Amino acid sequence: MEQHNPFEQECVDLTSLLFRSMRPAARISLIAGLLTLSLAAFNALTVDLVTPSFQRAEVLAGVAAVGLMLMAVLWTQASPMAPSKQILEGNQTFELVEGLNDVLQKELAWGSHLLLTATPAAVILVYWNNEVLLRRGISGNGTFIPGEICKQARDRCELISLVNTSLFPGRIEFNPIVENLPAVMVYPLASNGWVVLGGCSERCFSRSDELWLIGWSQRLRTELEERT
Repeated sequence: MEQHNPFEQECVDLTSLLFRSMRPAARISLIAGLLTLSLAAFNALTVDLVTPSFQRAEVLAGVAAVGLMLMAVLWTQASPMAPSKQILEGNQTFELVEGLNDVLQKELAWGSHLLLTATPAAVILVYWNNEVLLRRGISGNGTFIPGEICKQARDRCELISLVNTSLFPGRIEFNPIVENLPAVMVYPLASNGWVVLGGCSERCFSRSDELWLIGWSQRLRTELEERT
């Protein structure tokens, strides 16, 4: 049975992801550069007599090839292709656990509305002391149990962002929220709490979205520690 190297597979996945993120014009520029470089190398290997003019032509061909590939990369960085939105399976939900005081109810309602409208998030879940306090947005009805990714966020005391969940086998821990979420951000609330934000497309969350999540999560943590 053929064995696949996980590192090689990850490199292939990342290369495929980079190519898909390019606009058509950038892809054409990249392919043209690779083709020019390949033809120049083939020409150099098959020539019988190397003359000064031939060497100059090879140098110019190499410079042109590298220039085309560099243009493709810069083009992608300046104007990346927007990721396509995926249709998520679930219903619009707004669930709050019973027994919360008015202050926490208002904070959860306000904060979840803010993140769902100010960021590309499609669903938000708040987990605290072994129960789900809030589930809002496009959501399924599975029972969420924090897994290894949530535990890593807790141990590091920092946000973990999965820009493309298809590259992470541990993504299945978020399937009870919504099946096959393309992107996920997780922020810990003390030792037994998390805010989970799910997006409807790959690489949809920006640095400003991360700051929104971190800021509100820290505020929510203070409220939870004082009132529960």
